[in-house]
Amino acid sequence: MHIRRISAIFEKDIKDFMKNMMLLMMPVIPIVLALLYTRIGGGNEEIPIFLIYVIVGTTYSAVTSSTIMTMMAEENEKKTLRGLIQSPASMMDIIIGKSLVTGLITFISLIVSLVIIDIEPFLNFRVILGLLLLFLFFLLLGIGIGLFTKSIAATSVYLMPVMFLFGFTPMIGMLGLDEESIAIQIFDTFPIMQGIEIHDTTSWLPLGIIAIWVVAAAVFMYVCFRKTMTDD
Repeated sequence: MHIRRISAIFEKDIKDFMKNMMLLMMPVIPIVLALLYTRIGGGNEEIPIFLIYVIVGTTYSAVTSSTIMTMMAEENEKKTLRGLIQSPASMMDIIIGKSLVTGLITFISLIVSLVIIDIEPFLNFRVILGLLLLFLFFLLLGIGIGLFTKSIAATSVYLMPVMFLFGFTPMIGMLGLDEESIAIQIFDTFPIMQGIEIHDTTSWLPLGIIAIWVVAAAVFMYVCFRKTMTDD
C-alpha cells in the first residue's frame, strides 16, 4: 500500500466528483429527507428508529453505492479502469483511494442528517460499529457493480435494485405482509434490518450477520475485480 498512489487517486476523484452535478446532488437527498421527517407530528414527536434507518439506508445506497459505482463506471466508460488496474497501484491502493472520497461525502451527509433528526440513539459503540459495517457493505457492493458496469448511464439500472432491496428495506413492513411470511423473515436478515435490531437487543448477533453480508460483498467485489483484470 503506497500513500502517494492513494493520494493521487483521491485527488483525481475529488476533482471528478466536484464536476459531476448528479453526484453533488446525491448527498443532499438524505438531508432533505431528514428535514421532512422532523415535520412529522409538528416536530414534537420522537421519530421511530425504523424511519431513521430509512435515512441511513438512503444515505448508504444513494450516496455510498451510487458515488463509488458511478466513479468506477466512468473509468470503464473512458477505458481508463483497465489501465489503472494494470498500473503499479495495487488493488488496495485503488480501492482505498477511490473509497476515501465516497467515505468523506457519505459521513458528512449521514452526520448532518442524524443531527437534524436525533443523533443520540446512535451515540453507542455497538450502533457506531454497525453503521461502519453497513458502510463497508454498501461500499463493496457499489465497487463490485461499478467494475462490470460499462457506462455511467447503466449505473441507474443497477442502483434502483440496490436502493429498494437494501436501502429501503424498513419500508417493506408497510406493505401489509404477514410478519410470519417467508418474505418478511428473509428481509429481516438484510443489513439495514439488522442495524435496527441492534437498537432492539443487547445481542451481538446482528453485528455478526451484518459482518457476513460484508464478507459476501467483499467476495463479490474481488471476483469482479479479478474478472476486470483478465478480460480482454
